[in-house]
Amino acid sequence: MHHSRLCALLIDCNTPDVDKAACFWGEALGRPVDPSHPGTRGNYRMLETPPDEPIVQIQRVEHESRVHIDIETDDIPAEVARLEKLGAKVVDRLERWVVMQAPTGQRFCVVRVQRPGFPKNASRWE
Repeated sequence: MHHSRLCALLIDCNTPDVDKAACFWGEALGRPVDPSHPGTRGNYRMLETPPDEPIVQIQRVEHESRVHIDIETDDIPAEVARLEKLGAKVVDRLERWVVMQAPTGQRFCVVRVQRPGFPKNASRWE
């Protein structure tokens, strides 16, 4: 048995200035940039979000600009296997997460638990 839930909305920005991109998205979404968040480092900027809302992270990328989601889980291999049975494919296995592609073409990531209160609002899978 394992649990999973929507964790984060990641806004991938192909830009030389991730701070400018984060300021735009912070203003657009009404969420200020959180410079003290541990996730604000290097190519990443976190927006302030309430604990019961998904994380919003801006990241500087080399590929095209897009938006993707992260699914957090207490068992990455089990969640990846569950999603593969639904038709998703593994694109890349990294040290702390797995990049997958849905049968409809969108890419997303399966990550370890990121937000407090897990497994509140998570689905339970056998």
